[in-house]
Amino acid sequence: MYAIVEIAGQQFKIEKEQQIFVHRLDAKEGSKVDFDKVLLLNDAGKINVGAPVITGAKVTAKVLEHLKDDKVIVFKKKRRKGYKVKNGHRQYLTKLEIQNIDAKAPAAKKPAVEAAAKKPATKKAPAKTTAVKKPVAKKAPAKKTAAKKAE
Repeated sequence: MYAIVEIAGQQFKIEKEQQIFVHRLDAKEGSKVDFDKVLLLNDAGKINVGAPVITGAKVTAKVLEHLKDDKVIVFKKKRRKGYKVKNGHRQYLTKLEIQNIDAKAPAAKKPAVEAAAKKPATKKAPAKTTAVKKPVAKKAPAKKTAAKKAE
């Protein structure tokens, strides 16, 4: 069984007892966190895709530790221009261990459909039509040729 879950703005394909690194979460080491943004579930070939998420499904994970990723060097250079910039970055991460993937099926919506079918058909009032205003043509400004001739 595997699932695709959105954790801290990223999507991960996870399985039970898998360890993953995600962007730093606000949780203490050793605590459990639940993620309910389950986008897809695959249970022995039976695929359930959410629209956009699967209601009732959740993933439980345990926070193992908080750490920093390896340093990434960003180096920019333009040839023959004397331009060099060196910059570095270390991302803060959280190491998680997936403990449980809970795949509760969404509740059936048949009673709501049957209730809608039993309602008597009502006639709708005719839609009101509104008059469309025509654009008014603007007059061109009067020519000032007479004033020029007087000068």
